[in-house]
Amino acid sequence: MNALQPDGEDNQRLESNVHPPDWTNPTPTGPYHLVVIGAGTAGLVTAAGAAGLGAKVALIERDLMGGDCLNVGCVPSKGVISAARVARGVRRSADHGVKTTGDVEVDFAGVMQRMRRLRADISDNDSAARFSDLGVDVYFGSARFVDSETIEVADQTLKFKRAVIATGARAAVPTIPGLDDVNYLTNESVFSLTELPKRFGVIGAGPIGCELAQAFAQLGSEVYLIDSAQGILSKEDPDAANIVRQSLIRDGVQLLCCGRELKVRQSPQIHVSVEAGGTSYDHSVDQLLVAVGRTPNVEGLNLESVGVAYDRHGVQVDDHLQTTNAKIFAAGDVCSKFKFTHAADFAARMVIQNALFAVGPLGKKKFSDLIIPWSTYTTPEIAHVGISEQQADENGVKIDTYRQSMAEVDRAILDGETDGFVKIHTRKGTDRILGATIVAPHAGDLISQITLAMQQKIGLGAIANVIHPYPTQAEAIRKLGDQYNRTRLTATSKSVLAALRRFNVGGWKSWP
Repeated sequence: MNALQPDGEDNQRLESNVHPPDWTNPTPTGPYHLVVIGAGTAGLVTAAGAAGLGAKVALIERDLMGGDCLNVGCVPSKGVISAARVARGVRRSADHGVKTTGDVEVDFAGVMQRMRRLRADISDNDSAARFSDLGVDVYFGSARFVDSETIEVADQTLKFKRAVIATGARAAVPTIPGLDDVNYLTNESVFSLTELPKRFGVIGAGPIGCELAQAFAQLGSEVYLIDSAQGILSKEDPDAANIVRQSLIRDGVQLLCCGRELKVRQSPQIHVSVEAGGTSYDHSVDQLLVAVGRTPNVEGLNLESVGVAYDRHGVQVDDHLQTTNAKIFAAGDVCSKFKFTHAADFAARMVIQNALFAVGPLGKKKFSDLIIPWSTYTTPEIAHVGISEQQADENGVKIDTYRQSMAEVDRAILDGETDGFVKIHTRKGTDRILGATIVAPHAGDLISQITLAMQQKIGLGAIANVIHPYPTQAEAIRKLGDQYNRTRLTATSKSVLAALRRFNVGGWKSWP
């Protein structure tokens, strides 16, 4: 089992919920309608939903229920990021006329203790006891397919009519000279730290790397962020990524992007050597975080014996999330390119219907029908949904793009948060929204308004008619609706208005 460190009351409470030391696996009685392997988000939602519909369900977890999100991902990272933002705000309080005396003192051990306490509080939702109360048979142990109707776990044999693989993914480890000889961190171990590293190295400038590099810098570490030639946040809108890049630099992160000839060694401290921008660097760090992506967990499942195809990207599924074995489905990070908790959640809801109600009035659901937003929790945040300008160009989709700078939004000005924008793409000549990117302190919250509009086929012009409270940063979205509507003011409309003014029809002549 994944060791929870450091040992203490909060981690003991977490363990008692998500992998109770005294847990006794149930004894199976007859076949299950559904056996779910993996108790991360996808597995938990699948198991709870199916049991709620009256299905007989077994849930198998080899490590900690709650998966990466609860234990070593979304939950602990946002707890640390929250504290880091507070420290950042205190340092910049003078910008608002609020002066503090002396340096900001960060109690890193206290920051991490707070995170562990809150994580343990949240873990009740993912606990073995709760799911048992929901009618789910919870098994701890490593699962292995025997055949297309049998799974082994902890010396017991479970029969099933349908199975779901929801084993998630783990931190990928790149091939870097010397890395195997270094005591490096991943997201699975970084949240066990109790002392703030004076010098902190981060390899990989995707979402996890950028979030934690910035957070540790805000908490007081000297941070070196290393990436490949693509630069930081290469999957995001370049304008958005550049704003975050500048913010990282202002927070003290030293960027070694476009790094070449990356090597690491330990003698006795960790040394990171890299060529960046034609200059060679060699930095010693106290801790090194490797954050270069995710690798699906497919090992040990004996997928070959049941004809389930997989590759380095994970289990192969069709648009209904069905594997190459008709009785077996998959959901979450083990099979999806969208490795987000909310994507796993909605994929699981789809699997319930497709696995248990494949025929009948409900029909089958398609994963490609989902509109999936995502958010990167840097400061400011980046949130995105739908198509990007680059994707539109690559696929020959003609778009119109509307952009509103946060520097022209009153609430952002008053908050001192003007670095950002809202950018919305519509199908050319129409107000049908195809995609959007938001850069703002709470972009992850703002993006849902646009996702809702896309889901319900509400056009950009209609958003202009929705009254937004003043002053709010969400007004930036409404302003883009106004932008679109102004484009509909055709030459004919302008001529009619001019005539009304000229002949003073309805008092128009008195209008400015």
